[in-house]
Amino acid sequence: MEGTTGTVTARSTLSHLEGGLSGKRYQADGLIGLDPSDQRPLLARYDLVRAASTMTRAAMASRRSGGLWRWRELLPVRDASFITYLGEGGSPLQRVRWPGLSRLLVKRESLNPTGSFKARGMAVAVSRAAELGASHLVAPSAGNAGGALAAYAAAAGVRATVIMPVDAPAVNQVEVLATGARLILLEGLISDCGRLAALIRDEAGAFDLSTFKEPYRVEGKKTMGFELAEQLDWRLPDAIVYPTGGGTGIVGMCKAFGELEAIGMIGSARPRMFSVQAEGCAPIVRAFAAGERFARQWDDAVTEAAGLRVPSAVGDFLILDCLRTSGGGAIAVPEREILEWRLRLGRLGLGYTSLETAAAAAGLNALVELGSIGEDETVVLFDTGAGYKSEPPRFDVTSPVPNDPEVWKAKVIPALR
Repeated sequence: MEGTTGTVTARSTLSHLEGGLSGKRYQADGLIGLDPSDQRPLLARYDLVRAASTMTRAAMASRRSGGLWRWRELLPVRDASFITYLGEGGSPLQRVRWPGLSRLLVKRESLNPTGSFKARGMAVAVSRAAELGASHLVAPSAGNAGGALAAYAAAAGVRATVIMPVDAPAVNQVEVLATGARLILLEGLISDCGRLAALIRDEAGAFDLSTFKEPYRVEGKKTMGFELAEQLDWRLPDAIVYPTGGGTGIVGMCKAFGELEAIGMIGSARPRMFSVQAEGCAPIVRAFAAGERFARQWDDAVTEAAGLRVPSAVGDFLILDCLRTSGGGAIAVPEREILEWRLRLGRLGLGYTSLETAAAAAGLNALVELGSIGEDETVVLFDTGAGYKSEPPRFDVTSPVPNDPEVWKAKVIPALR
């Protein structure tokens, strides 16, 4: 499954870790969580000169399998025997007709293993943690991340403990249990689950895979940016619209674009990045509007889109930096529009999408109406999860039809004419 370029086997060029805020440098070959100097996120850095020697457009075109692991040089796992691959990555871009836009493309992350983009981050983080000797992993989750952690931990042969709010979607709870992880339901928000995860880390010796509290989930997510560039013939879109909870996707893609430029695969042009949150939990939107570097915690967070119910993000400053430097923005959408757009997306040909995807669509609609995105621009909307992974919409159930051909002729057929 290893990607190759001619007779050269692609290998990681990971060189060190760097404090996302402090800029301090740390060695990369030991289990480490946050930056010891300020308890902020660490970012993986690579030998980009060495990566450029094997990672070219032609080389990538020759790597026809391996999903996100095709990008081995810019991923952190050194020993390929530790790669846990369930088919993640390589999600398609689907062209969709959209009022007010001439070219909208939807990145179908819902087609990943475990039904969401969370598979990318957990594939890389679990693989790297196993390579570094972790035997027990823990993470808080609103739903999809927990299911992904459980699946990849099982495949890697390590223990996993997942902590979810008690009102997390039932399907996510079942997914965790079905793949053999320990599930703890907590009466609180995901931020409270994070505090329990930290206690389990400190008292039970588990390695904490919370969002941005280790360096490698963002490395899996950044492969979405690599794929976008390749799928668009090495030209980036004008705008990207992305539903935002913890924010690793936005940060990861910004990181990916910088790395691709450094190795000569793309130019300096960047898409405007737009973050979408729910009005009931919008700490990034509030901080962006106020011009703040860090986002204050959102009190009493409420939204049915479980993945967006994140009252505080450890990587808040990284998210805000990406939005601002790209010339993008942040927008909050009403809960009713999230529910409405879930149904509208299905009727536009996108199938049964998650509430988080629906929130992004509602945000895109508002951005077009505001003139923040122009009609002739190439726009990518992210479908981050499948609809079956979240609570289902409420419909009036159709009464069953009697098993009687006379009734079919009298009632069913006339109703369909």
